[in-house]
This record gives sequence, structure tokens and C-alpha cells, in this order.
Amino acid sequence: MSDDRSSFFGELKRMARTSGAVGGIAARVVGERAFGIKTNRGDHAEDLKVILGGLKGPLMKVAQFLSTVPDALPAEYAVELAQLQANAPAMGWPFVRRRMQGELGADWQSKFAKFAHEASAAASLGQVHRATLPDGTDVACKLQYPDMASTMEADLRQLRLAMAVYHRMDGAIQHDEIYTELAERLREELDYRREAAQMRLYQAMLAETPEVHIPTPIDAYSTGRLLTMTWLDGRPLMARLGESPSQEERNAIATALFKAWYVPFYRYGVIHGDPHMGNYQVRPDGSVNLLDFGAIRVFPASFVSGVIALFEAVRDNDDARAHEAYKIWGFTDLSDEKMAVLNEWARFLYEPLTQDRVRPISESNDPQFGRAVAQRVHAGLKRTGGVKPPREFVLMDRSAIGLGSVFLRLGAELNWSRLFQDLIADFDPATLAARQQAALTAAGVPQGNAS
Repeated sequence: MSDDRSSFFGELKRMARTSGAVGGIAARVVGERAFGIKTNRGDHAEDLKVILGGLKGPLMKVAQFLSTVPDALPAEYAVELAQLQANAPAMGWPFVRRRMQGELGADWQSKFAKFAHEASAAASLGQVHRATLPDGTDVACKLQYPDMASTMEADLRQLRLAMAVYHRMDGAIQHDEIYTELAERLREELDYRREAAQMRLYQAMLAETPEVHIPTPIDAYSTGRLLTMTWLDGRPLMARLGESPSQEERNAIATALFKAWYVPFYRYGVIHGDPHMGNYQVRPDGSVNLLDFGAIRVFPASFVSGVIALFEAVRDNDDARAHEAYKIWGFTDLSDEKMAVLNEWARFLYEPLTQDRVRPISESNDPQFGRAVAQRVHAGLKRTGGVKPPREFVLMDRSAIGLGSVFLRLGAELNWSRLFQDLIADFDPATLAARQQAALTAAGVPQGNAS
């Protein structure tokens, strides 16, 4: 059978397995909203989580993403999908042996001194095995599951369907650009050579940030579907938090994570688009390991200027500056009323950066405060005719919300304003653009990601 026919049938099989879950959500939500038919959405959300977790594919990553965006899904679905983390059930040794042979040849085992039969971690697109090279180097081998290209396309079709149904039910946010951005980033994640280049990019960008550690890719042991990198020792962040670390250590971890995300953005226009708990490890000294470099977004210097401009507008309560910033971000057709609604969300996100004092990331004692703000913004956008978020907004919002959630869970208390001001103190668009181009070229990252 040709590769094309194999991929086609792979997509059909995938769609058959996922369409029931997506269609079930649509039917239940439409029934409740349009006809007042009450359903047990909690039970259905649990079913959906099981289905997605078992499938392991990109749809699980989409679910993780949507679960971090307040009010993007009904609350019952968001609660269940938020539990989808990086450790899905692993594939067995016969599968691994066949896949490794396909990537490194029939004699692949002779190229390692040791290779663990059991996976050390399993995620949505692949699983990781610990191994040792003949020279004694400990490495992590991330092996992609088979047929992921067709899996990806089937999941993206289901995502487009789900978004279309949701938009017909609720027109507050137009999803066209969100879908385009997610689809492009997810397709890029299938290319492990790209991820290796992006790993090298992060090593260069964070070379002077000792609080953050990045693995080194081993090119001779890597392919488009196998990424071998140096092994980093560290405790998963969730596990370390369960051991009740001191406030000092919590603050050190939060400082490292802040720098891991925003040094690359404000100095190079690059952001890591997958800030969930499974991508962090903690070392004994409070420094962190940053993992998984598949979802990387490169922004033009002008966009970074827009992010800083919006901060200044929020700080100074300057509506004219805010309008200019939203235009730079790519928002169009913004009435004063729509902009006022967006400003409420911007104030929520930027508030910790505007206060020059030590404080937690949120001073509200209400754990649902963020959701309440999102619901007011959502209602306001719906009332004013809806908004079409530009694709650049997607990963920036995801990172802000994702990191904020981590800082909340850490209970960190820092001067967030000082951290931020240190990063933007010498900001210059021309310097950033030149620095970005040099770093991308040196790392071998494919160009054209920046918009």
C-alpha cells in the first residue's frame, strides 16, 4: 500500500475514534443551550479525558491548551481536560525495538552501551527512553509514535469541526486565526530535526542564565522522528512541590521559570509555547531544567514592541496607547467599547508587572478570580459583536496564563515588576531583530516562523 493510501486510512481510523467524543460534546452543549436539555457533562468530560489520554496524539495537546484558557470550554470539560498531563501509557519493548530499527538501522542496539526497555516518560507525540552512549554519555531518546502525520491531520480536522460548532453556539471569539496558529505549530512539532535546532537556539539564548538548563541534541543519533539529547537530572516540578519546599526555593524556581520564558522573548522575540507542569524539572539548587522544544514561536521585533506598549498603556491608564498596541498585535475593527473589554483582560495579566514590590502573582483569595475576569471579558466581547484574535495572540496568551498558573501553584512571592523591567530596560527593536536573525541562523532553525 502506498504511503498516501496508508496515511488516508490512518486518518479515517483516527477520525472514527475521535468524532464520537467531539460530536458528543457538540450535541450535549447544543442540546442544553438551545433546548434546555440537561445532561451530565461531568461524566461526559471524564469520558472525553479517557479517550484523549488513550489516543496519545495531538488532540491531547490541544485539550491541554484549551483547558488553560479560561471560559474557552464549559467548566466541566476544562476541569477534566486540565488533568491530561505528559505521562500517558507507554508503548512496549517490541514496539520500541521496531521503531528504533526504522530510525537508526538494524544494528541500532550496538550503537548504545545501554538502552532502557521501559520508557521513562510517555507523552502525546512520543515517549522517552534513557540510554548510554559508548563514550559513557547518558542520553534521553525521544521516539515518535508511528503514523503521527495522519494522526495529526485527523485531529486537526476534528479540532476545526469542534471550533466551528462552538463558534455557532457562541460568537464572542472568532477562531479562524487561533486554528491556523495551532495547526502550524502542531505540524512543526512532528519534525524532530526542527526541535533539535530549536533546542540549540535556546541554549544560545539562555547561555547567560545559569538558573536554566537545556539539553544538548546528539545529531548523530537523531532523525526526523527520533531526538536524542543529553540526559538532565532533576525532579518533576509537581513531585518537588509535593515535598513542601521552602518559600526561598519556591521563589528561586519561579525566578528561573520567568527568565526561561521571557529572556528569549524580550531579547530575541522567541517564546516557548508549551508551559505546562510536565515540561519542568527542579534541581537541588532550585535551578530548573526546561524540556520539550517542539512548540516554539518566533515574533518580529515590532510585535515585542506592541507587548511592551500594552504594558505601558495599562500602567499609565492610556487608552490611546492601548489602541496603538492592539493594532501592533494585529487586532482590527476595535471600537472603544471592545477595547475597554480587552483592557480588562490586559489589566488582569499585567497587574503584577505594574507594582514595584514583592507580592504573589495574584493577591485575590478567590481561586476562581481569573475565571470570573475571563467570563466578564467573554460576556463583554459577545455583547459588542465579538472579536477575531490575531494568531500572534494565541501563544502569548497561552504562556501568560500557563506561567501564571505555575506561579500560583508555587506560591511564589517576587517583585515581578523588577524582573520585567530588567528585561526591557535596554529594549531596542533594531537590536532585537539583528540578535534574533543571528541566533536563528547559528542554531539552524528554519526561517519563516516569524510573522
